[in-house]
Amino acid sequence: MTHVSVLVDPALEFLAIRPDGIYVDATFGAGGHSRAILQRLRGGRLIALDADPNAIARAAAIADPRLLFFHANFRDLEGVLDRAGIACVDGVLFDLGVSSMQLDDSERGFSLAKAAPLDMRMDPAVGRSAYDVLATASEGELADIFFQYGEERSARRIARAIVARRASGELPNTAAEFAGLVAGVVRRPGRRERIHPATRVFQALRIAANDELDALREGLHAAVGRLRTAGRVVAISFHSLEDRIVKRTFRDDARLEVLTKRPVLPSGDETAQNRRARSAKLRAAQRKAS
Repeated sequence: MTHVSVLVDPALEFLAIRPDGIYVDATFGAGGHSRAILQRLRGGRLIALDADPNAIARAAAIADPRLLFFHANFRDLEGVLDRAGIACVDGVLFDLGVSSMQLDDSERGFSLAKAAPLDMRMDPAVGRSAYDVLATASEGELADIFFQYGEERSARRIARAIVARRASGELPNTAAEFAGLVAGVVRRPGRRERIHPATRVFQALRIAANDELDALREGLHAAVGRLRTAGRVVAISFHSLEDRIVKRTFRDDARLEVLTKRPVLPSGDETAQNRRARSAKLRAAQRKAS
């Protein structure tokens, strides 16, 4: 599946790009948002980050001297800007979640339909894999992960089944096998499921493996701290936990004026053309004068 960036036009509108400004694409991905920003720049610059090492080659393919790419997690935004010699920026964009490219990569373990190693790390060289989490966390810790990060109502039963399989030496180590284990615990015979029974658990494991929520809090805080007066931060989220963090950060930070009283949603045409857009929500805020 080709990755299509979501809510590109609203993101550019809320960034209010100045041709000579300095902007940050904190989640480069396939570069869709970065390309759109570059088209509006003249003498400006774009700093792009991505934790996924596969993004390095995609950024190099753009071959634009105004683009400076860093292989880094957006929680390290302040350090990246220090290395680039940039004190303040005019706007920062976050496009959160997993890309179609990562879901389709047979070696990453993001997709529950593939017989891939159960990894799920954005950067395979950093942190614990999803399998490591399953292999080492206690039953209570696993239940908390599934409930808090996946809002999974059967969290305790799933955690109990995982620990039992682990004790017998039969813990699944591929995404498809683990999805089957979860489905066997929660699927109700005769009921047609709207989503795969393991979807929420996979989301929770991915968040835990990448420490995504704390990284988001740190990244947003760093972005706000580096905005110049009237600079803007825009965040596109794909599930309620991310959206809640973005909403509260924008609302509670006294340095910000919220520009989106309600989240901006994709149009019907966009969701018809791009299934990934269905759950997207965009929020934006602007840095007040000191």
